[in-house]
Amino acid sequence: MKRNQMENHVTRLQRFACAAMAASFAAWSGLGAATAQDFPSRPIRMVIAFPAGGPTDFVGRLLADKLKDTFGQVIIENKPGANGAIGADAVAKSPPDGYTLFLSTVGAIAITPNMRTDLPYDTLRDFAPITLVVRNTTILVVRADSPVNSAKEFVAMAKAKNGDLPFATTGVGSTTHLATEMFATAGGFKYVHVPYRGAAPALTDLLGGQVAAFFADAPVLMPQIAAGKVKPLGAASGQRNPMLPDVPTLAEAGYPDTASDNWYGLLAPAKTPPAIIAKLHAAFVAAVNDPVVKDKLIKSGAIPVADTPEQFGQILKDEIARWGKLVREKGIKEG
Repeated sequence: MKRNQMENHVTRLQRFACAAMAASFAAWSGLGAATAQDFPSRPIRMVIAFPAGGPTDFVGRLLADKLKDTFGQVIIENKPGANGAIGADAVAKSPPDGYTLFLSTVGAIAITPNMRTDLPYDTLRDFAPITLVVRNTTILVVRADSPVNSAKEFVAMAKAKNGDLPFATTGVGSTTHLATEMFATAGGFKYVHVPYRGAAPALTDLLGGQVAAFFADAPVLMPQIAAGKVKPLGAASGQRNPMLPDVPTLAEAGYPDTASDNWYGLLAPAKTPPAIIAKLHAAFVAAVNDPVVKDKLIKSGAIPVADTPEQFGQILKDEIARWGKLVREKGIKEG
C-alpha cells in the first residue's frame, strides 16, 4: 500500500472511530436522561445505621411513609453497629443509581472518621449530600427526684463529688460523650464515664439511679420528660428547643462552647447522577415540609431543616473539622 493510500486509510479509520464514540456518547446521554426521567422504577432502600424503634428510625419511617405518594415503596433497612460505620460502608459501596440512600446521624459521617484511620469509606469522597433533614437538640437530664434544678447547681454538685460522678453516654465518641466532654470542660468538673450501647439502657440506669446524668437527643427524652420521670437542666445547643421553651441553653447558663446538636442527613453514593440527586432532593424536601410530617417531627422534639445539597455539603465539611478538633484535643479513640 502506497504512503498516500495508507494515510487516507488511517484518516478514514480515525473518522469512523470518532463517529462511533460520538454515537455511543449520544446513546449514553440519552439513556442517562431517560433513567433520571423514569426514576424510580423500583423500590428505594433507605439504610439507617441504628436499630428499629430509635429516633433516626422514627424519622426515616415517617419520611418513607410520606414518600409513597411520590416514589412508591421506600424500604427501611436497619444496619446498626460500629457507631454507624457498618451502614455507611454498605451505602458507600452500593451502585450510584439513587436506589440506595443513607439517613445518617452526625456520628458515622463526621465524628467516627476522626477517631478511626481504618474506615473503608471517606465521607467527602464516597457520598453525595442530598439534604440535612432535621437537627436534634442535645438535652442534659437528671432523675426527676434529683436535688439539682439547673446547670449551675449540677456543676456545683459535680465539683463537690470531686470526680466521683457517674455520667452515662451512648458510647465512646458518640455525640452524647462529646457533649459531656464539652460541658465538663466549660464547667470545670470531672466525671466517671459510663458508656452504654444505646440510649435505652442508659435511660434505664439513669431512672434506676445507677448514673447521675445523661445527655441525649430531644426525641429520645421527650416521652420521659412529659411523663415527669426525668428533669431537663439545659440544652447543649445554640438555641432552645421549640418543645422545651423553658429549658435554657447551656451557653445561656454560663457555659459557652457546648453546642453539640445531633442531626440527621440524607446521602447517596458518590457519582449518583445529578439529575437523580435533584429528583431525590425535591421529593425529600417536600416530605419534610409537608404540614403533617413537619408537625410530627416538631412534636417529637426534632427541628425540621431540608436545605440544599450544596448547603449540606458545606455542613459536612464544617462538622468534620469541628468534631475532629475536639476529638484530637481530648485524645478520644474508639475501642
